[in-house]
Amino acid sequence: MRIGLLLPPGFATLSFAPLTAFETANMVLGKNHYDIRVVSASGGRVPNSFGMTVKTERVSEIGVDTLIVGSAPDTRKPPNNVIAALHQARRKARRIASICVGAFILGEAGLLDGKRATTHWMFGDELQARFPKAKVEIDRIFIADGQIWTSAGMTAGIDLALSLLERDLGAEIAREAARTMVVHHRRAGGQSQHSALLQIDGRSDRVQQALDYARRNLDKALLIDQLAKAACLSARQFSRVFKSETGMTPAGAVENLRLERARYLLEQSRLPIEVIALEAGFGDRERMRRSFQRNYGQPPQAMRNAAPPLASI
Repeated sequence: MRIGLLLPPGFATLSFAPLTAFETANMVLGKNHYDIRVVSASGGRVPNSFGMTVKTERVSEIGVDTLIVGSAPDTRKPPNNVIAALHQARRKARRIASICVGAFILGEAGLLDGKRATTHWMFGDELQARFPKAKVEIDRIFIADGQIWTSAGMTAGIDLALSLLERDLGAEIAREAARTMVVHHRRAGGQSQHSALLQIDGRSDRVQQALDYARRNLDKALLIDQLAKAACLSARQFSRVFKSETGMTPAGAVENLRLERARYLLEQSRLPIEVIALEAGFGDRERMRRSFQRNYGQPPQAMRNAAPPLASI
């Protein structure tokens, strides 16, 4: 299965990051399931954003199953030959994905017309304004809409690549690749770019350890003594330090993490609501409903009904 990374002139070096997921999958499998190529519109050497050049193949001369479009660290209009290359690739590739503001390159090629898409949160309004036929959903890590995949910031390209792996090889291989890459927790596409963990933003390692423990054990009760033990503090010390650093109680923080998990599962899975309530640690459907009403102003079923259909490619 051939993966091509299409590099435009002036590309950011982090455009290469998603390829690591496919390289790691080959290592996990013990064979070259993925044939990884670096390509460009014309072939030859392509300069990156700080002047170093990279040797590439001409994309039209090799067939790719999945084409990933790298990006420059800005939203400039790409050269015409890059647009032409994308039009040609669309007829042959099974999937076309963009990294960060590479979504603007897809937009210039008309590939976002009628599609849901995302990009880095700083450029969401610009993407929508320049390509009004797209439906920009800025509060997403990545989005898959049919053949077209788009991602948020540059490192979100790794999350996108791991999801492509999961579609190809199953969840276990994707998890093993993530563990091998020391990606502590593979983020899913429906997760907000402004996640609960970022919003809570504990400053000390001890608070971060407790938050990490909570996120990994959301399906459990998560008593204050357990969180304090994860932080290596007494329960009283932990409550005081946590409130001082985050501005909220541990219980409030855990509820936010549970809400984020439940919302993702509602929008990005077909699990029954009763199962989601257990997975997110609410215990039962009614308790989750009350939390959603209090925080979102609507019940879980309404949020699921409003979610777009799941991608299948």
